[in-house]
Amino acid sequence: MTSEKRAAGDATLGIELTPEHPPDRVADLAALAEDEGFDVAFASSHYFNRDPFVVLSRMAEATEGIQLGPGIVNPYETHPVKLAAQTATIDELSDGRGVFGVGAGDRSSLSNLGIERDSPLRRVLETFDLARDLWAGETVTHEGTFTARDAALNLEPVSEIPVYVGAQGPHMLRMSAKHADGVLINAAHPRDLEWAAGQIEQGLAERPDADGAFESLAFASVSVAGDESDARAAARPPVAFIVGGAAEPVLERHDIDREAASAVSAALERGELPEAFGRVTPEMIDAFCIAGTTETVAARFEAALAHVDGIVVGSPLGPDLEGAISRASEAFARATEA
Repeated sequence: MTSEKRAAGDATLGIELTPEHPPDRVADLAALAEDEGFDVAFASSHYFNRDPFVVLSRMAEATEGIQLGPGIVNPYETHPVKLAAQTATIDELSDGRGVFGVGAGDRSSLSNLGIERDSPLRRVLETFDLARDLWAGETVTHEGTFTARDAALNLEPVSEIPVYVGAQGPHMLRMSAKHADGVLINAAHPRDLEWAAGQIEQGLAERPDADGAFESLAFASVSVAGDESDARAAARPPVAFIVGGAAEPVLERHDIDREAASAVSAALERGELPEAFGRVTPEMIDAFCIAGTTETVAARFEAALAHVDGIVVGSPLGPDLEGAISRASEAFARATEA
């Protein structure tokens, strides 16, 4: 989508659903999101939660038109050929509604599994390049950041699956704009989104015309509730993970205390989640989450949409998930009113 689409009031509204809940619950939430006008639903991927592709299969059964995909899987925990097959399966189950959200993964979570996140940009690019070849029915041999020999899929996607790259750093943002169909910017604050838009413009300058349109989406942690303090309290867990993976320039952009951020990151790497959540400061919530009442969130959405083509409402959504989905939809409608 382009800025012209935003001007026409057709910005994309997406949602990230976290499989910390049973698959049937997440499927019901996806159906509610569809009813509330959301365009795409992503199932997040963390080793300590339920499998996103199993959950996506339930989401496909419970919905009719909303696009569905992982958001965001990484090619370290799972081989890229397997990711391509899993995503194609969701596309088949949903009658052509599949999308592929892929990124380098959370450094602290990968560390828990003893996985080194080496050559992230090359690995992500090679992953979706390979996936596209496999979806086109090709037999692929690849030697790079991973190995695949004479690999092929025994199924074909129903439709052309769009690739959205999860990105935060400058190189990944520029690469996504040059090669992918869209980007999921790991940011919620207008300051970060404005900076990211500049990086994306550089990548788009090198994008072949034949690759078609590109869509930038803020993959923003959002917590919305009737009470401001309740919404901010619910924001602590996702903000902790964002802080744990934030690059130094991002922390500097928001004047986040380095020692405080390091304490959050260290607790995450030890697997001590309650401690990590408790170390999140109000400044971190302000920088890395859109949290508050419907009115507050609507104003933050409007500010974000000055720099992106749409917003994916990310975890936690709020203390009451069903209510938060409705409130987020209302806030988005207010933010995009002509």
